[in-house]
Parts: sequence; C-alpha cells; structure tokens
Amino acid sequence: MKTKKLGNSSAQQKLLAFASLVVLLIAFSLASPNFFQISNIMAILQATSVNGVLAVGVTLIIITGGIDLSIGVLMTFCAVMTGVVLTWLGMPLPLGIVAAIGTGAFCGFISGNLVARMKIPPFIATLGMMLILKGLSLIVTGTKPIYFNDTPGFSQIARGSLVGSVFPSVPVPNGVLILFAVAAITAWILSRTILGRYTFALGSNEEAVRLSGINTKFWKIAVYTLSGGICGIAGLLIASRLNSAQPALGLGYELEAIAAVVIGGTSLSGGRGTILGTLIGALIMSVLTNGLRVMSVAPEWQTVVTGTIIIVAVYADQMRGAAHK
Repeated sequence: MKTKKLGNSSAQQKLLAFASLVVLLIAFSLASPNFFQISNIMAILQATSVNGVLAVGVTLIIITGGIDLSIGVLMTFCAVMTGVVLTWLGMPLPLGIVAAIGTGAFCGFISGNLVARMKIPPFIATLGMMLILKGLSLIVTGTKPIYFNDTPGFSQIARGSLVGSVFPSVPVPNGVLILFAVAAITAWILSRTILGRYTFALGSNEEAVRLSGINTKFWKIAVYTLSGGICGIAGLLIASRLNSAQPALGLGYELEAIAAVVIGGTSLSGGRGTILGTLIGALIMSVLTNGLRVMSVAPEWQTVVTGTIIIVAVYADQMRGAAHK
C-alpha cells in the first residue's frame, strides 16, 4: 500500500508540475503577443538545454539523499578544460568533447569519495568543491575567457541543427536534442540498470542496503561520477552557445537546477524522483524566466521570483514527505 501511495503521489506531482507549465504558457501568451512565437519557444528550449542537463545530473544525487552545490561551477570548469584542450593545445574536436566529459566525471569521482569514503556531509563536500573549481577556473585562464573562434564546428554542438534540413522552417537546435538524449539515457539507467536500482535504494534506506552486503560506497561514488560526466556535457553546451569558456560563469546555475528537480517531484530526502519530472521542472524555470523578460520585468524582480519558487518548491517537498509518514 505504501508503495502504491508513493507512486500515486509521484504521478500527481508530475501532473501538477505539467499543469503549472501549461498555465504559465497560457498566461504569458495572453500577456504578451511576442511570447508564443516559434523563435521565442526555440529560445526557451535552447535556454533549457543547459539548465536541464545540469538538473538531470543532480537528480541522480538528490535521489540518493545527497546534494551537489558544485554543479554550476563544475560546468564552467569543464568548459575551461575544453578550451585548454582545443584552443591552447590545438587538439581535434572529439578530444575536446572527451576532455569536458572526463573532467566532469573525475571531479564527480572526487566529490563521491569525499562523501562516501571520508564521510563528509554532501553539503560541505560539494561546497568545498565549488570553491576549489571556481578558483581553478580563474587560475587556469588567468581570469580571461577562452574563445573557440579557431575551432571549426564547435559552435554547432549547441547552436547547429541536425534536423534543420528536415524541418527548415522550424530548426531544432542541437542543444535541445542533446538535452532529450541525455534525459532519455539517464531515465533508462534509473529504470533498467543495477545502478538505477541502487540509486533509489541508497536514498530510501542506505543502512539497510549496506547490511544486505551491497558496497554502498562504490555505488554512491558511481552516482557522483555519472552526475559529474553529465555536468561535463552541460559545460560543452554552454561553451558552444557562447563560443567561449567564461571562467567567472557558473554560480547560481546550481540553484535553478536544484529548484527544477524539486519542482519536478524529486524528494530532497531521497528515494523518489523521475527524469521526466525534472524536465518539466526545468521547462517551468525557463518559461518563467523568459516570460518575465518578455514582459520587461526588471532583472532584480526576476531573481526575487526565482527565490520564491525555490522556497515554495522545498516547502511543498516537505509537505509531501510529511504526508507519506
């Protein structure tokens, strides 16, 4: 009965989040004729690609009952290392892609060890990693951006369109396709693999999993490593969109990603969550930001609204948790 109740609650949360997304789309469309245009919808999807990939990555960690405050800065550090490999070392594009994903996975591996083996609370461990990676990004670049003007095809990773020739009137940016591909693969991992099963188990009752003979440290490190690799993909996307690696960028992205995860129904206490819900949450955040911008709402008020949504989302998560007890 309890499992059924939890399942129903998860479905209701996703339905509520989807309904909220539809309401926002209708409200902004009525408020401004410029909102519901193909070009603006594609801009929303393109903006969602970066935050959405980050949100997918941190969903895995939150399901285990952890948190990762370093994902935004990790994304930037991966972009910087891509710039080092492609621009400074003159390596081919595939090696730059490997460098981004590999850097993210390695940093995730370190965070996982700090949490699983050294028993440092996830909040503190990832806060420390955030500061370390922020400093390293500035040190490596000398506080100056790295530009990819001499790297053919790099800007096409996010801004190009593989399906542009199929739908010439509505080209879908590659960044959006990458977001959906990452989400689909991650959802498959969560639902069909042993890593996915242990991810949920760690969040539900880690001690019971450990007592059953499972190496919880190994699987927790694996989750952080996978999440870091996904952050590396986000680093590629943002660097491709900007055609540069901006070393001072990244702070604040983690808050929007975590907010998207919670809005989508993933519990901060762990053990419950879906990638589909996270995608809906990420779209809600992007639609809200874009709609307020189209309506010429001042940036400072946009920040106030974002903060309010985070508080409401966390409060709603607490209410859901209390209802399940």
